[in-house]
Formats: sequence, structure tokens, C-alpha cells
Amino acid sequence: LNVFTGGALDKLSIVMLGLGPYITAVIIFQLLTMIFPTLEKLYKEEGEAGRQKFNQYCRIATAPLAAIQGYGMLTLFQHEGVLEPMSGTVLFASIATITAGAMALMWLGELITEKGIGNGVSLLIFAGIISAFPNNVGKFILNYDPSQIPSYILFFVMAIAVIAGVTLVNEARRNIPVSYAKRVRGQKMYGGTSTYLPLNVNPAGVMPIIFALSILLFPSMIASFLAGKGGTIGSIAIQVKDFFQNPWVYGVSYFVLVFLFTYFYTAVTFDPKAISTNLQKMGGFIPGIRPGKSTSDFLNYILNRVLLLGGLFLGVIAIMPQIAGALTGVHNFNFLIGGTSLLIVVAVVLETWRQVNAQLEMHEYEKF
Repeated sequence: LNVFTGGALDKLSIVMLGLGPYITAVIIFQLLTMIFPTLEKLYKEEGEAGRQKFNQYCRIATAPLAAIQGYGMLTLFQHEGVLEPMSGTVLFASIATITAGAMALMWLGELITEKGIGNGVSLLIFAGIISAFPNNVGKFILNYDPSQIPSYILFFVMAIAVIAGVTLVNEARRNIPVSYAKRVRGQKMYGGTSTYLPLNVNPAGVMPIIFALSILLFPSMIASFLAGKGGTIGSIAIQVKDFFQNPWVYGVSYFVLVFLFTYFYTAVTFDPKAISTNLQKMGGFIPGIRPGKSTSDFLNYILNRVLLLGGLFLGVIAIMPQIAGALTGVHNFNFLIGGTSLLIVVAVVLETWRQVNAQLEMHEYEKF
């Protein structure tokens, strides 16, 4: 968590929560689109106005989520002895300050999206991850052991291979051919062209890892909070805490949750039935596949095969720090090979590079 806040959590900064509350709000509302048809229609069918209203709901939900998370963090820090016990007034003021910091970051992210290049929220998370890099390098230098040079070399080779693999899979896609029927309007003929529908190997992006991490951290945080209560509750909390701190339990649970959430999140954001309907309305069809339900079933079949590879890839990337540490014995420089941070960095760099190239091409066209 400290990596995503750029060290703000470690320093107990007013932005210690980072963009976590806003991301949580977006995730919750995207999941609610599966339950409430009205919200799904607002998000998917009402165009830009609907998206703006949907984003407004997310902004409103960010404030209470930031307050709840801030209270939980401060209470946990007090129980762990990191902070001294606070009075009600000081606790309220601290929660208000932390909430204001989270709202300010959300506003800054949206301002960057509107006025700058790239996605503001992603760029802020990217900046937080990169800002933690010098600190991680410093820790590595302090713990440097000349006798482990072969392990260091193996670790760096693995890190480079993982970065190359993340870049490749992040850009990989399965292209499904699409043809458009010829139509005559007046004296002109339209259509008759062929294109393709791209399906990304990793359509869910980094969201499944964030989902899985949130679920894994929640029981540990609650158990840490209750461990000092004593009695039966305290004993159960200690057992739960020890269970989730077991590296094997953590690794297997993390992998399984990431794999499952890859399918779940894609089901929220990708609707083969809607794509089939839109293709049919525009006169498009997949060669050899009947329009309508057959097209929808075919897209589902292809998507499930693609997601199998994407889910396994995300799961392996998520637990790569544990794998690298077990193979090399190096545990002090996992940033180079970390799962979530690495995916975010690669995705943000590639997306920002595309947008910069698009702006440069538009500038070239304006000269003519």
C-alpha cells in the first residue's frame, strides 16, 4: 500500500490514503451496474452525459469511503503503538484532514485528465510508484551482500524477463475479423469493407489484482484490530492473522483470487451480447458466424479462451515477488519485479506514449 501512495502512508502524510478511496468508489459502482439496470443504462447507454453523472456518483461516494478508511488506519496505528491514543476531537480533525487529502488528490487527477495528457488518476499512481523507487534502491544498497552476487544476477535477469513479458501481454490482442455488407444509397455504394474486432489478452488490466489485494488485506487488518481485545475474539483474531501471514496461504489465495476476478471484472466491462447487437445494427458480421445469438456465443467462446491466458498471466505476475524471493533469496528489491506496480507502470507509460504520438500526428496534420 505504501508504494501506491509514494511513501505517504509510511510518513503518515495527509494524503496517506492516496487515490484508494476514489478507486474503491469506482470499483463499487462498476459492480453495482450488474445489480441495478438503471445504473447500467446510465453507464453504458447514455453517452458522455451518463458517464459524467456516473463519475459524479463516484466522487460523492469517495468522501465517506475516505473517512471510513482514514478512521480504520488511525485506529489500527493506535492499536499497533505507531500513534499515541487520540482524543475524540483530535481523531475527528485527523479524519477530516485525511479525507480532504484524498479529495484533493481525486480533484488533481481529474484536472490532469481534463487539461493534460493521459489519465490523471493513473499518472498520479504512476508518480507514487516511481517516487518510491530511490528509497527501494537505497535499501538494496544498504543490505548489499557480495556473497549473493549470483542470486542478484539471477534476480535482475528475472526482472527484465518479467518487464518484457508484461509489456508483450499488455499489448497482445486476438483480432476477430469483421466484414460489413454492401449497401446502396442513392447512386453511392457503402460498406463492403473488412476490419477486425480486437480482444486484449489482458482486458481487465490491473483491476483484478487490486480487487484481490483488497480482499486479502481486509481480514488481516480486522484481525490486527481485534487481536488486542483479549478473550475468545482476540484468540480467533490472532489465529486469523497468523493464517494470512503464512506465505504459502497468502500466495495461493492471491493467485486464485486474481484469476477469478479476471473473469468477474471482464464480465462487468465487456458485454458480447451488446457488441453483437451493435455489429448487427451497423451491418457488420463475423465471417462464417450468423448474426445475433451465434455471434454473441462465438465472442463468449473466444473471450473465455483469451481470459484463461490473461488470468494465469495476472496470477503469476501478482505472486512474482514471492517466486523471485524463493528462487534467488533476494527480498529487498522486489519493486523491479512486483506485480501490481509493474503492470501499472507499463500500462501508464504505453497509454501516455500513444496519446503523445496522437497529439504529435494531429499537429503534423494541422500544417497542411
